[in-house]
Amino acid sequence: MPRNSKSVKRASQRLGHFAVAMCMMWAAACKSGASGPEAEPSPEAVLPLLAQADEFYKKREDLAQLRAAIAALRRARTIDYSNYEAAWKLAKFNYYLGEHTTDKEERDAAFREGIQAGEIAVRLQPDRPEGHFWLGANLGGRAEAQGALAGLTSVDDIRREMEAVIRIDESYQAGSAYMVLGQVEMKLPGMLGGNRKRAVELMERGLQFGAGNAFLRLRLAEAYLAAKRPDDARKQLNAILEMTPDPDYLPEYKEAAAEARRLLDEKLNARQGASKGTTTTP
Repeated sequence: MPRNSKSVKRASQRLGHFAVAMCMMWAAACKSGASGPEAEPSPEAVLPLLAQADEFYKKREDLAQLRAAIAALRRARTIDYSNYEAAWKLAKFNYYLGEHTTDKEERDAAFREGIQAGEIAVRLQPDRPEGHFWLGANLGGRAEAQGALAGLTSVDDIRREMEAVIRIDESYQAGSAYMVLGQVEMKLPGMLGGNRKRAVELMERGLQFGAGNAFLRLRLAEAYLAAKRPDDARKQLNAILEMTPDPDYLPEYKEAAAEARRLLDEKLNARQGASKGTTTTP
Protein backbone atom coordinates (compact mmCIF):
# COMPACT_ATOMS: atom_id res chain seq x y z
CA MET A 1 0.00 0.00 0.00
CA PRO A 2 1.40 3.51 -0.86
CA ARG A 3 2.66 5.66 1.99
CA ASN A 4 -0.03 8.29 1.52
CA SER A 5 -2.71 5.57 1.66
CA LYS A 6 -1.35 4.38 5.03
CA SER A 7 -1.44 7.92 6.32
CA VAL A 8 -5.02 8.30 5.18
CA LYS A 9 -5.93 5.01 6.90
CA ARG A 10 -4.30 6.06 10.19
CA ALA A 11 -6.03 9.42 10.01
CA SER A 12 -9.34 7.67 9.39
CA GLN A 13 -8.77 5.40 12.39
CA ARG A 14 -7.98 8.39 14.59
CA LEU A 15 -11.16 10.12 13.45
CA GLY A 16 -13.12 6.95 14.18
CA HIS A 17 -11.69 6.73 17.68
CA PHE A 18 -12.46 10.40 18.24
CA ALA A 19 -16.04 9.90 17.08
CA VAL A 20 -16.49 6.92 19.44
CA ALA A 21 -15.07 8.95 22.32
CA MET A 22 -17.40 11.83 21.55
CA CYS A 23 -20.39 9.47 21.46
CA MET A 24 -19.41 8.03 24.83
CA MET A 25 -19.05 11.53 26.30
CA TRP A 26 -22.43 12.52 24.90
CA ALA A 27 -24.07 9.41 26.33
CA ALA A 28 -22.50 10.08 29.73
CA ALA A 29 -23.70 13.67 29.60
CA CYS A 30 -27.22 12.51 28.78
CA LYS A 31 -27.14 10.02 31.65
CA SER A 32 -25.88 12.70 34.01
CA GLY A 33 -28.63 15.01 32.92
CA ALA A 34 -31.23 12.29 33.49
CA SER A 35 -30.11 11.95 37.09
CA GLY A 36 -30.38 15.68 37.70
CA PRO A 37 -33.10 17.43 39.69
CA GLU A 38 -35.89 16.10 37.50
CA ALA A 39 -34.94 12.46 38.24
CA GLU A 40 -34.25 12.85 41.96
CA PRO A 41 -36.87 11.11 44.14
CA SER A 42 -39.29 13.56 45.67
CA PRO A 43 -40.54 13.24 49.25
CA GLU A 44 -44.00 12.54 47.84
CA ALA A 45 -42.71 9.33 46.26
CA VAL A 46 -42.58 7.61 49.65
CA LEU A 47 -46.09 8.61 50.75
CA PRO A 48 -47.86 5.55 49.27
CA LEU A 49 -45.35 3.25 50.99
CA LEU A 50 -45.79 5.03 54.32
CA ALA A 51 -49.55 4.72 54.01
CA GLN A 52 -49.22 1.04 53.09
CA ALA A 53 -46.97 0.44 56.11
CA ASP A 54 -49.50 2.08 58.42
CA GLU A 55 -52.28 -0.14 57.08
CA PHE A 56 -50.21 -3.27 57.66
CA TYR A 57 -49.26 -2.08 61.15
CA LYS A 58 -52.91 -1.81 62.16
CA LYS A 59 -52.98 -5.62 61.91
CA ARG A 60 -49.72 -6.05 63.85
CA GLU A 61 -51.05 -8.87 66.02
CA ASP A 62 -50.50 -10.96 62.89
CA LEU A 63 -46.72 -10.79 62.70
CA ALA A 64 -46.83 -11.49 58.96
CA GLN A 65 -48.66 -8.18 58.54
CA LEU A 66 -46.12 -6.48 60.78
CA ARG A 67 -43.22 -7.85 58.71
CA ALA A 68 -44.95 -6.52 55.58
CA ALA A 69 -45.17 -3.09 57.23
CA ILE A 70 -41.45 -3.19 57.98
CA ALA A 71 -40.67 -4.22 54.40
CA ALA A 72 -42.70 -1.26 53.08
CA LEU A 73 -40.74 1.14 55.29
CA ARG A 74 -37.45 -0.30 54.10
CA ARG A 75 -38.52 0.34 50.50
CA ALA A 76 -39.52 3.88 51.44
CA ARG A 77 -36.08 4.51 52.89
CA THR A 78 -34.36 3.30 49.70
CA ILE A 79 -36.32 5.97 47.84
CA ASP A 80 -35.73 8.76 50.34
CA TYR A 81 -33.07 7.94 52.92
CA SER A 82 -33.64 11.27 54.67
CA ASN A 83 -37.34 10.70 55.33
CA TYR A 84 -37.81 11.15 59.08
CA GLU A 85 -41.19 9.44 59.31
CA ALA A 86 -39.91 6.31 57.59
CA ALA A 87 -36.95 6.17 59.98
CA TRP A 88 -38.79 6.55 63.28
CA LYS A 89 -41.63 4.26 62.23
CA LEU A 90 -39.10 1.62 61.23
CA ALA A 91 -37.74 1.87 64.78
CA LYS A 92 -41.25 1.65 66.23
CA PHE A 93 -42.39 -1.29 64.13
CA ASN A 94 -39.18 -3.22 64.81
CA TYR A 95 -39.66 -2.69 68.54
CA TYR A 96 -43.09 -4.33 68.38
CA LEU A 97 -41.64 -7.22 66.39
CA GLY A 98 -38.77 -7.66 68.83
CA GLU A 99 -41.19 -7.72 71.75
CA HIS A 100 -43.51 -10.29 70.19
CA THR A 101 -41.58 -12.69 68.00
CA THR A 102 -40.65 -16.07 69.48
CA ASP A 103 -37.64 -16.39 67.16
CA LYS A 104 -34.50 -15.28 69.02
CA GLU A 105 -32.59 -14.39 65.85
CA GLU A 106 -35.50 -12.33 64.52
CA ARG A 107 -35.87 -10.63 67.90
CA ASP A 108 -32.21 -9.64 68.03
CA ALA A 109 -32.28 -8.45 64.41
CA ALA A 110 -35.44 -6.42 65.03
CA PHE A 111 -33.96 -4.58 68.01
CA ARG A 112 -30.72 -4.03 66.10
CA GLU A 113 -32.50 -2.52 63.10
CA GLY A 114 -34.74 -0.56 65.45
CA ILE A 115 -31.73 0.99 67.16
CA GLN A 116 -30.13 1.87 63.83
CA ALA A 117 -33.35 3.42 62.52
CA GLY A 118 -33.84 5.32 65.77
CA GLU A 119 -30.32 6.72 65.62
CA ILE A 120 -30.92 7.89 62.06
CA ALA A 121 -34.21 9.51 63.07
CA VAL A 122 -32.50 11.36 65.93
CA ARG A 123 -29.82 12.66 63.56
CA LEU A 124 -32.44 13.78 61.05
CA GLN A 125 -34.71 15.55 63.55
CA PRO A 126 -33.04 15.87 66.99
CA ASP A 127 -35.79 18.22 68.20
CA ARG A 128 -38.62 15.74 67.61
CA PRO A 129 -39.64 13.16 70.25
CA GLU A 130 -40.36 10.12 68.07
CA GLY A 131 -36.79 9.18 67.19
CA HIS A 132 -35.58 9.55 70.77
CA PHE A 133 -38.45 7.51 72.19
CA TRP A 134 -38.23 4.55 69.84
CA LEU A 135 -34.44 4.52 69.98
CA GLY A 136 -34.68 4.30 73.76
CA ALA A 137 -37.39 1.64 73.56
CA ASN A 138 -35.27 -0.56 71.30
CA LEU A 139 -32.23 -0.08 73.54
CA GLY A 140 -34.37 -1.24 76.44
CA GLY A 141 -35.76 -4.18 74.51
CA ARG A 142 -32.30 -5.32 73.49
CA ALA A 143 -30.98 -4.91 77.03
CA GLU A 144 -33.79 -6.97 78.51
CA ALA A 145 -33.35 -9.67 75.89
CA GLN A 146 -29.59 -9.91 76.43
CA GLY A 147 -29.68 -10.00 80.21
CA ALA A 148 -28.62 -8.02 83.26
CA LEU A 149 -25.13 -7.05 82.09
CA ALA A 150 -26.38 -5.61 78.80
CA GLY A 151 -29.07 -3.77 80.76
CA LEU A 152 -26.51 -2.11 83.00
CA THR A 153 -24.44 -0.90 80.06
CA SER A 154 -27.56 0.55 78.37
CA VAL A 155 -29.02 2.40 81.35
CA ASP A 156 -27.38 5.76 80.62
CA ASP A 157 -28.35 5.60 76.94
CA ILE A 158 -31.97 4.74 77.72
CA ARG A 159 -32.20 7.52 80.29
CA ARG A 160 -30.67 10.01 77.87
CA GLU A 161 -33.23 9.28 75.17
CA MET A 162 -36.25 9.33 77.49
CA GLU A 163 -35.11 12.52 79.16
CA ALA A 164 -34.81 14.05 75.69
CA VAL A 165 -38.42 13.04 75.00
CA ILE A 166 -39.55 14.70 78.23
CA ARG A 167 -37.68 17.91 77.38
CA ILE A 168 -39.24 18.01 73.92
CA ASP A 169 -42.77 16.76 74.64
CA GLU A 170 -43.45 14.96 77.91
CA SER A 171 -46.95 14.02 76.74
CA TYR A 172 -45.60 11.95 73.82
CA GLN A 173 -47.05 8.43 73.77
CA ALA A 174 -49.31 9.39 76.69
CA GLY A 175 -46.48 9.88 79.17
CA SER A 176 -44.66 6.68 78.24
CA ALA A 177 -41.19 8.22 78.65
CA TYR A 178 -41.92 8.50 82.38
CA MET A 179 -42.99 4.84 82.36
CA VAL A 180 -39.70 3.75 80.80
CA LEU A 181 -37.66 5.80 83.25
CA GLY A 182 -39.67 4.29 86.09
CA GLN A 183 -38.99 0.79 84.80
CA VAL A 184 -35.27 1.55 84.72
CA GLU A 185 -35.48 2.50 88.40
CA MET A 186 -37.41 -0.68 89.17
CA LYS A 187 -35.02 -3.03 87.40
CA LEU A 188 -31.77 -1.40 88.44
CA PRO A 189 -30.40 -2.81 91.72
CA GLY A 190 -30.41 -0.37 94.61
CA MET A 191 -26.65 -0.56 94.95
CA LEU A 192 -26.40 0.71 91.37
CA GLY A 193 -28.81 3.57 91.82
CA GLY A 194 -32.22 1.94 91.38
CA ASN A 195 -34.94 3.48 93.53
CA ARG A 196 -38.50 2.15 93.85
CA LYS A 197 -39.82 5.35 95.40
CA ARG A 198 -38.44 7.36 92.47
CA ALA A 199 -39.95 4.81 90.08
CA VAL A 200 -43.40 5.41 91.57
CA GLU A 201 -42.95 9.18 91.43
CA LEU A 202 -41.88 9.11 87.78
CA MET A 203 -44.82 6.98 86.67
CA GLU A 204 -47.28 9.04 88.69
CA ARG A 205 -46.01 12.10 86.81
CA GLY A 206 -46.54 10.26 83.54
CA LEU A 207 -50.12 9.53 84.55
CA GLN A 208 -50.88 13.24 84.15
CA PHE A 209 -50.56 12.65 80.40
CA GLY A 210 -51.59 9.01 80.23
CA ALA A 211 -54.90 8.40 81.98
CA GLY A 212 -55.78 6.08 79.10
CA ASN A 213 -52.33 4.48 78.87
CA ALA A 214 -52.99 0.91 79.99
CA PHE A 215 -49.35 -0.12 80.08
CA LEU A 216 -48.38 2.91 82.15
CA ARG A 217 -51.05 1.99 84.69
CA LEU A 218 -49.88 -1.62 84.65
CA ARG A 219 -46.24 -0.71 85.33
CA LEU A 220 -47.34 1.72 88.04
CA ALA A 221 -49.37 -1.05 89.67
CA GLU A 222 -46.28 -3.28 89.64
CA ALA A 223 -44.28 -0.47 91.26
CA TYR A 224 -46.96 -0.05 93.94
CA LEU A 225 -46.83 -3.79 94.66
CA ALA A 226 -43.05 -3.62 95.01
CA ALA A 227 -43.47 -0.64 97.36
CA LYS A 228 -45.98 -2.58 99.52
CA ARG A 229 -48.93 -0.45 98.45
CA PRO A 230 -51.49 -3.11 97.40
CA ASP A 231 -54.54 -0.84 97.59
CA ASP A 232 -52.99 1.63 95.15
CA ALA A 233 -51.98 -1.25 92.89
CA ARG A 234 -55.53 -2.58 92.88
CA LYS A 235 -56.89 0.84 91.86
CA GLN A 236 -54.60 0.95 88.84
CA LEU A 237 -55.38 -2.61 87.77
CA ASN A 238 -59.12 -2.07 88.08
CA ALA A 239 -58.80 1.18 86.12
CA ILE A 240 -57.24 -0.79 83.25
CA LEU A 241 -60.10 -3.27 83.17
CA GLU A 242 -62.72 -0.51 83.34
CA MET A 243 -61.30 1.83 80.69
CA THR A 244 -62.49 2.14 77.12
CA PRO A 245 -59.42 1.30 75.03
CA ASP A 246 -58.17 3.51 72.23
CA PRO A 247 -58.89 1.59 69.00
CA ASP A 248 -55.41 2.48 67.69
CA TYR A 249 -53.84 0.72 70.69
CA LEU A 250 -56.19 -2.24 71.04
CA PRO A 251 -53.45 -4.92 70.80
CA GLU A 252 -51.49 -3.20 73.57
CA TYR A 253 -54.62 -2.81 75.69
CA LYS A 254 -55.46 -6.51 75.41
CA GLU A 255 -51.97 -7.42 76.61
CA ALA A 256 -52.13 -4.99 79.52
CA ALA A 257 -55.62 -6.13 80.51
CA ALA A 258 -54.59 -9.79 80.50
CA GLU A 259 -51.62 -9.00 82.75
CA ALA A 260 -53.82 -6.87 85.02
CA ARG A 261 -56.21 -9.79 85.53
CA ARG A 262 -53.28 -12.08 86.31
CA LEU A 263 -51.86 -9.70 88.91
CA LEU A 264 -55.26 -9.23 90.51
CA ASP A 265 -55.80 -12.98 90.75
CA GLU A 266 -52.31 -14.00 91.80
CA LYS A 267 -51.02 -11.05 93.83
CA LEU A 268 -54.07 -9.37 95.31
CA ASN A 269 -57.24 -11.46 95.28
CA ALA A 270 -55.44 -14.62 96.33
CA ARG A 271 -53.64 -12.76 99.12
CA GLN A 272 -56.90 -11.17 100.27
CA GLY A 273 -58.65 -14.52 100.27
CA ALA A 274 -55.89 -16.10 102.26
CA SER A 275 -56.03 -13.24 104.77
CA LYS A 276 -59.78 -13.65 105.24
CA GLY A 277 -59.40 -17.37 105.65
CA THR A 278 -56.78 -17.05 108.37
CA THR A 279 -58.00 -17.85 111.85
CA THR A 280 -56.27 -17.41 115.14
CA THR A 281 -56.42 -19.75 118.11
CA PRO A 282 -56.37 -18.59 121.68
